[in-house]
Amino acid sequence: MIVARVAFIGGGAMGAPMAGHLLAAGHSLVVFTRRRAAADALVERGAEYAASPAAAATGAEFVFLSVTGTRDVEDVVLGTGTYAGSAVLDGAAAGTVVCDTSTIDAGATRRMAAVLRQRDILLLDCPVSGGAAGAQAATLTVLVGGDGTALEKARPLLECLGQQIFHMGDSGAGQITKACNQIAQVVNIQGIAEALL
Repeated sequence: MIVARVAFIGGGAMGAPMAGHLLAAGHSLVVFTRRRAAADALVERGAEYAASPAAAATGAEFVFLSVTGTRDVEDVVLGTGTYAGSAVLDGAAAGTVVCDTSTIDAGATRRMAAVLRQRDILLLDCPVSGGAAGAQAATLTVLVGGDGTALEKARPLLECLGQQIFHMGDSGAGQITKACNQIAQVVNIQGIAEALL
């Protein structure tokens, strides 16, 4: 197994177990969370805590994200708000692969990918399906959009998180597939509710 230096940003119900699986697989892990306490369990297991997204991304071969929504991802990656000057873009080197496991807007994903490409940083949109239970059990389904070569580099790490990894197409395709998945689920749930009524 190749050991990679990985940054993980986000320590919520999805992010914490995913980061934990990467750590358990033997990768060198640097974490950043908005609340330091959210990273304490990972630090106790051997992860390093970074003071900002930029600090986490510095020296990392891969940067994983699991944060709340589109604006949060844009801020963490590009520094559009709180993290202006201290975002992933400010710390990551050329050749870094950013894997965003958040579920966000496909258009925003494409725009971020274009900005990062100007620095030779590649963004994979990797929204996941399976919920917190899947994150804890490492049985997530990962829907990937972006460069195929970058995906093959990231695949061994993604395999720490889930059992099924699908390359859906170019940047944004992972997010579109996740949206379709959510629509199909909601339609089925609503249909069952109406049938029961």
